[in-house]
Amino acid sequence: MHRRWRWGLILCIGLIAGAGAFAETDAHSIPRYDGREPDMSKPVQVFILMGQSNMLGFGRTFGNSEGFLEYAVREKGLYPYLVDEDGNWVTRQDVRNVRVMNEREFNNEWMTITRANVGPEIGIGHHLGNAIDAPVLILKSCIGNRSLGWDLLPPGSEQFEFEGRVYAGYKDSPDSWPVGTEPNPIGWYAGRQYDSDVAAARRVLDNLENYVPGATAYEVAGFFWWQGDKDMRNAAHSAHYEANLVRLIHELREEFNAPNARFVSATLGQTTMETGGNQGLIRDAKFALADPEKHPEFAGKYAVVYTHPLSKGGSSSGHYNRHAETYMNVGEAMGRAMVELLEEEE
Repeated sequence: MHRRWRWGLILCIGLIAGAGAFAETDAHSIPRYDGREPDMSKPVQVFILMGQSNMLGFGRTFGNSEGFLEYAVREKGLYPYLVDEDGNWVTRQDVRNVRVMNEREFNNEWMTITRANVGPEIGIGHHLGNAIDAPVLILKSCIGNRSLGWDLLPPGSEQFEFEGRVYAGYKDSPDSWPVGTEPNPIGWYAGRQYDSDVAAARRVLDNLENYVPGATAYEVAGFFWWQGDKDMRNAAHSAHYEANLVRLIHELREEFNAPNARFVSATLGQTTMETGGNQGLIRDAKFALADPEKHPEFAGKYAVVYTHPLSKGGSSSGHYNRHAETYMNVGEAMGRAMVELLEEEE
């Protein structure tokens, strides 16, 4: 895969953990899109974004007050790469922005600012567009209020017992039941949202020309994961988050025939390094996968972004008060983390 590297000074605003070490990352040094078109002779580089509502994106876009993206760009001078020299929103002709949710399609456009809400895809897309010569497809497939331990449980996950209850394995129903009793299925099963999100992403890739004009081939190069709010409300799901995340990565790589795909996850913004309880378990699980001694299979292929320093306040449950800068900052950090993982190939 051929790439172009064009960064200046890297300033520390947050932390990325990858391959067992912390690295500095940058907030607003992303170069402005230079108008170059991608090399369409190369396979589209696909990056799949998954998670729950904050990956979906709730940052407010258009408004002339604190918390809106438009205000951040035009009044505060942040994210200057989003506008051209005349102040118009930049449209990248090398990064396609597609969002699907179950059977519905919401975005299918070259990356620009047109929607009322913004998520991490913008920062991610600009970093990757500047780094990759091939066409880039940012493919978001997710919905809100979903847990990794239940709705998004990946195939192959097995039942386990926790505090007197049996918890569902993949395709079991309900979520849990008392040890020694028979489950009474409900109208949902463990992993149903995983199945739906994967199927929606596959529909896009199976009809690639409808989403990336002129494209004839693709490869899934990476995954992004920002999730954990619903799992933190369930002690069993929090305690098994690490095992579930490991399996998720393996299953996604197999599903999309991408054994070397990189994976970037992000912590919840309100969770500090000192936070305990279920939130602490989820944070620790994400960081554990970056430990090459504990998970050598992910060395150089996984990174976690610590988002607390990047958040402008609020919590994941309240969508960070819909502050656009939180979503932009997290997206930039996740995009930079992915680019650094891709550099490992060089």
